[in-house]
Amino acid sequence: MRPLDPRLLRYAHAARRFLLIGALLGFAQTLVVIAFAWLLTRAITLTVAGEPLSTIMPTLAALAGVVVLRSVLIWLLEVAANRGAAQVKSQLRARVMVKLAERGPDWVASQQSARLSTVVTTGLDALDNYFARYLPQLLLTMIATPILIAVIAWQDLASGLTVIIVIPLIPIFMILIGKVTQSVQQEQWQALQRLSTGFLDVVGGLGTLKIYGRERRQFDRIRSITEEYRTRTMTVLRVSFLSGFVLELAASLSVALIAVSIGLRLIDGALLLGVGLFVLLLAPEAFLPLRQVGAQFHAAADGLAAAEELFAILDDDSIATVPAVSTADAAAGANLGAPVADQLGSAAGSLRLAGFTVRRGDTVVIDQLHAEFSPGELSVLRGVSGVGKSTLVAALLGFVPYVGALTLGGVAVAPGASRPWLAWAGQQPGLVRGTVAENVALGAASAQPATIMQALDWAGAADVAPVTVLGVNGDGLSGGQAQRVAAARAIYRAIATDCHVLILDEPSSALDSEAEAGLLAGLRHLADQGRVVIVVSHRPAVIAAADHVLDLQELIHV
Repeated sequence: MRPLDPRLLRYAHAARRFLLIGALLGFAQTLVVIAFAWLLTRAITLTVAGEPLSTIMPTLAALAGVVVLRSVLIWLLEVAANRGAAQVKSQLRARVMVKLAERGPDWVASQQSARLSTVVTTGLDALDNYFARYLPQLLLTMIATPILIAVIAWQDLASGLTVIIVIPLIPIFMILIGKVTQSVQQEQWQALQRLSTGFLDVVGGLGTLKIYGRERRQFDRIRSITEEYRTRTMTVLRVSFLSGFVLELAASLSVALIAVSIGLRLIDGALLLGVGLFVLLLAPEAFLPLRQVGAQFHAAADGLAAAEELFAILDDDSIATVPAVSTADAAAGANLGAPVADQLGSAAGSLRLAGFTVRRGDTVVIDQLHAEFSPGELSVLRGVSGVGKSTLVAALLGFVPYVGALTLGGVAVAPGASRPWLAWAGQQPGLVRGTVAENVALGAASAQPATIMQALDWAGAADVAPVTVLGVNGDGLSGGQAQRVAAARAIYRAIATDCHVLILDEPSSALDSEAEAGLLAGLRHLADQGRVVIVVSHRPAVIAAADHVLDLQELIHV
């Protein structure tokens, strides 16, 4: 766990801006501290010398101005830290969401959803303490401490040497304490993840647990994990308080050592009062940033631990984005002179697959598939469970690497390219909190009410009011209604952005015959507009309405 991870600067440009602003404010604050010590020393020495108040007043006025200026600089540094934290969190969240989108649903499904949610939400929120408390003190340590030590040594070499000899003890204590803190903090973070995962699993299966009378056992399990997390948290707090006490003790003894030395030399007359008082005022300020770094390290530990996991997601290229198609593969399904397009708009034409092979690890799921889906036709993919229907859809969406050629209207589509020409709805509705209209127009720059109504009608969901407010995961709708709203979302995208290809994965599995007929009628309208409409289904009514049926055969692996 490094104090300042270079990856933070690489992935969040706002961190660089904050470091620059923080360095400038830290330098200004250091100059103000020196000015404060000098003015206070001068005011005291003038008072001891018996100077009249009129002589002391300009110094006192300057001292008051310096105090106000120091307060303003501290406030500005805090504002910069809070704004920097907000911008960095926003940039990191955006990057990790883009990375998750590049990895695709297969990779996300292989991870613990609670872990990813905890890292991206609660974990990143803990960076507030890192930026607001820890990083400003780290900057002051790097800027203020060397300057203050140099000023102390310039005024009194003996005190300067004492500070130079004593101050390394604090980082030594910090390193020793930091190792213990890192260990207990990591255990606490893992306990939080176990608690999040366990709670999410229980909530997801609560109905089943209730039916079989096992909900009490899960209650005891959650209580056990919660108790473990509480114990870990108290351990972290105990280590934090003890380490803070050790650092404060070391710094206090160091300042006391300098004070005793200055006092003895003042008595002997070997040191002037003004010099001794000035050095004595600066000594605690020299130790203060380093002490605060140690104290605030614990407040920032949660954010650093979460950032480590987030950086691991961003750095891990073991599951890279889908590789680019080779020229030979592209030419297999298109003319040799056809371009390889990174982005296709609403290009018309057939969607063709040539020598299309998809692997899952070492297993070949789809082997040398040749198929063509024509515009104006309702095409159906069918096959037994596990034959590779969803895998084929994931490959068409660009989430799964493949070998072979995929062309649209004779133009080769690169596997890693975006798909602005494609609209899709999966087996899970994936609805979010908000109105039905907001779910249907999800991601659109501006909603089109007439198109929303048309999409709902063509999805067989004309009975679902667009103003209906949904809860999390579409709470408030039945399973069939949620499925039709999800289909309406894909239909809305196809109409609003003129997508040439529409793919629906099991869109009617939870629908009755009447609702299914309404959906099929809507899909027929889309096909009649010249679109390629592909439906993954084994339902008799869907197969009967199809113009083209592609049977996927199960591969036999010996």
